[in-house]
Amino acid sequence: MPAVSLLPLFGSPAGPGALGGPLGGGPLGGPGGRKAPGPSGAFRLTEKFVLLLVFSAFITLCFGAIFFLPDSPKLLSGVFFHSSSNLQQQPPPPPAHGEHQRPPQPPGAGSSSSGYGAGGAAAAAAVAEEAAENLAKIREDHERALREAKETLQKLPDEIRRDIHQDKAKFLLQDKLGRREAGAAGLPDLLFRKPIGAVGGEPTDPAIRKKREKIKEMMKHAWDNYKHYAWGLNELKPISKQGHSSNLFGNIQGATIVDALDTLYIMEMKDEFKEAKEWVEKNLDFNVNAEVSVFEVNIRFVGGLLSAYYLSGEEVFRKKAVELGEKLLPAFNTPTGIPWALLNIKSGIGRNWPWASGGSSILAEFGTLHLEFMHLSHLSGNPVFAEKVMNIRKVLKRLDKPEGLYPNYLNPSSGQWGQHHVSIGGLGDSFYEYLLKAWLMSDKTDEEGMQMYYDAVQSIETHLLRKSSTGLMYIAEWKGGLLEHKMGHLTCFAGGMFVLGADGAPADKTGRHIELGAEIARTCHESYDRTSMKLGPEAFRFDGGVEAIATRQNEKYYILRPEVIETYMYMWRFTHDPKYRQWGWEAVEALEKYCRVDGGYSGVRDVYSNRQTHDDVQQSFFLSETLKYLYLLFSEDDLLPFEHWVFNTEAHPLPVLKKEEEEKRKSQ
Repeated sequence: MPAVSLLPLFGSPAGPGALGGPLGGGPLGGPGGRKAPGPSGAFRLTEKFVLLLVFSAFITLCFGAIFFLPDSPKLLSGVFFHSSSNLQQQPPPPPAHGEHQRPPQPPGAGSSSSGYGAGGAAAAAAVAEEAAENLAKIREDHERALREAKETLQKLPDEIRRDIHQDKAKFLLQDKLGRREAGAAGLPDLLFRKPIGAVGGEPTDPAIRKKREKIKEMMKHAWDNYKHYAWGLNELKPISKQGHSSNLFGNIQGATIVDALDTLYIMEMKDEFKEAKEWVEKNLDFNVNAEVSVFEVNIRFVGGLLSAYYLSGEEVFRKKAVELGEKLLPAFNTPTGIPWALLNIKSGIGRNWPWASGGSSILAEFGTLHLEFMHLSHLSGNPVFAEKVMNIRKVLKRLDKPEGLYPNYLNPSSGQWGQHHVSIGGLGDSFYEYLLKAWLMSDKTDEEGMQMYYDAVQSIETHLLRKSSTGLMYIAEWKGGLLEHKMGHLTCFAGGMFVLGADGAPADKTGRHIELGAEIARTCHESYDRTSMKLGPEAFRFDGGVEAIATRQNEKYYILRPEVIETYMYMWRFTHDPKYRQWGWEAVEALEKYCRVDGGYSGVRDVYSNRQTHDDVQQSFFLSETLKYLYLLFSEDDLLPFEHWVFNTEAHPLPVLKKEEEEKRKSQ
């Protein structure tokens, strides 16, 4: 055997070495020299092949670990790409207290392209060290995954299913937010059809036409003063002539603008509608760190934006409505899916009112999301909104109802009722309204909602409906089996609800439901007529020898509420009895005499006093509801006809989702 074959594998008789660097020059090295001619100056072919095979196996092993072990993208960036440009593409989170970020590696350090030139051994050592660190990271991730799996296995099946639904909803939301503009922020393309009855004809009776013009002038007075003194803020203080912000909306601004959009539209106040739309487009911002009332933001902002879209077709309203709806979804992240009353729309952390029966959610709040969320699914193509409110139905269906009644408080963690307090006024009212309207809005296909509504009305009639000694019908409140003979102004909406649901009642009950509506309307009119100002108190009683009169000082105020006028409007539409227009005009005259001031309209503190004491707030619902219902009361029935429109509890009209159109849309 020639002597050269006995040399070590990495040795060479020609010069200091064949590989270069510290071992001398070589074919793979740097300046260590060129390959010497002849067999004694380099590796034999077989030796080079073995070396290449070992090197290839090492590279294959590294790449296999990178691409097939967990967290491979992080391994890739950790092992190979330590350049500053990569760090800019994926910025790491700021280091926690006591931690330090790894300084950038010099170019080529740890890179597979560095070869075995100068510093090759150091580079290989760096790669090995980096691989060890990554293996430790993989082991840590693996242990964390095992812990999470163990925690999941300890959960009940219902909890696991709920977590899956929540994760799915989060994924859909992130996916939607990550899309570029396609239509409106990733929303599906919708063909807008001009709605039926968005603008009606002029009243044929000149006297009625004149009264309707007066109501439009009232709207202009309220709007112009809001614009002048409080533009962009939530509400107006008409005495102080400055803005007023309620904590119900957190840092979200513009409640009056959004609440008034549809009223401006149907009154054909085109310039005012245009300036309101421009404000929404440029200034309505939901990216705020604020705790809001889910109920109030839903009925005023989501409802107002949906209605404005359906009336005008302006895409900005659909986009904003869906954006806000998505921000409200974390409120449903409770063990039962019953949403929190309050939500920080930045952090997604929710809670309930501290006074609400041991941390309970409130029936009228979580029960008054259905109409808006069904339309959010319709306009966004995302079923998660509808799923959230249908789950509320499932929870309620499972529960026993005392005497068939729904208590006002439900614990979102245990899924059990709180105090057995039942009211068709505050805390309960719009839940019943939305059962009926969900059925109507579905083109009468939501039979579950229909059955729940008529069953509830039967229990209300049996256990809560009473008559005074002089024949005034009222709806009492039920507290643990005992009746409190008090009726709130809020409860007066029920007259309109009863007559609206009369057509769908069982055949032998239709007349009875119309009668209930008329009787409640009469009682609520009496509550107005028995005051000095001819405006109704916040609550009135039927005990201690009084009927339809407030006996407590803290119940004597009037804050521009709409519920009595709402019932007049529904009763007029269904009966065309002129007394309802007469009663409505009495309310107009009282509003003008006692609530109108230079700076707008204000509530009053005592409707029984001859001395005006204003509360200095022009509520946004005065423009959204009170003035809209008055305008409709003195309009023809072709304006927002009931066979095509359903009003949410803030008087925002939403279209009936016709069966044929829904089936066609779902099949596309």
